[in-house]
Amino acid sequence: MNKRSLLTGGVAALAGALGAGWAWWKFQPHAPADGAAELWWSQQFETPDGTPLAVAPWRGKPLLVNFWATWCPPCVEELPLLNAFYREQQARGWQVVGVAIDQPSAVRRFTQKLPLAFPVAIGGLQGTELSKALGNSSGGLPFSVAFNSRGGVAERKLGQLKPDDLAQWAGAIA
Repeated sequence: MNKRSLLTGGVAALAGALGAGWAWWKFQPHAPADGAAELWWSQQFETPDGTPLAVAPWRGKPLLVNFWATWCPPCVEELPLLNAFYREQQARGWQVVGVAIDQPSAVRRFTQKLPLAFPVAIGGLQGTELSKALGNSSGGLPFSVAFNSRGGVAERKLGQLKPDDLAQWAGAIA
């Protein structure tokens, strides 16, 4: 092998490693912005039927917030899991709310086909910006945030939740 080949290979390997590191960093949830939890607790949304939905009354209880959309396959796949989690953990004080980053008409059609036991809010652009403030720098979906009973962010996950995630969060957050 000549020096040029070695140099080219070394530069390519370094570029690949830097690119992979940047992609990993970009798609990891980052620390919430200063004041993000307080920003969350000040929110008021509309439900798919147009009813106002304030989140402040849930403060003081563990809360799982899931940002999702009807056009997002992993989001749709995890909704039955979230529904089951809500039904199982509701007696322990847990609340779940889905913030749909979608059109109200699409969410209405979707929830008529798959009724959810937990409240659904229409997030729109406000929901996207809120998820970014809570640590979702890429704006990807699904994105979930768990708040503890003191109102602080306890856990975050970008990507589809698994039963193990929810079991860990339920055991660790009060």
